[in-house]
Amino acid sequence: MSGVWVFKNGVVRLVENPGTESLDRSRQGSNTRNKVLVHTPSNEVITSYAVLERKLWSLGWERYYDDPDLLQFHKRSTVHLISLPKDFNKFKSIHMYNIVVKNRNVFEVRDM
Repeated sequence: MSGVWVFKNGVVRLVENPGTESLDRSRQGSNTRNKVLVHTPSNEVITSYAVLERKLWSLGWERYYDDPDLLQFHKRSTVHLISLPKDFNKFKSIHMYNIVVKNRNVFEVRDM
């Protein structure tokens, strides 16, 4: 067994030829779909952090200002913390799913 062990998203796997995998990913990248976060009660696509912050605030989430590089929200009645990149352009599906898990039946991630 030769190759490189890669740890990503909590999973360890062996990549036998790391150079070709990056080529495969770039080919697949053109076929991947973009995701959007949708507020299900209003069927509104979240297009900015201002819109998201209003929705979260109405659900009892409070903004934290501790880290200048992140937008963070905390709900007093839980131990949950939502941490998002400051730049909305870096808002990825992993952040969307984090919001969905912590706000069941209020948000969902859909293909664009």
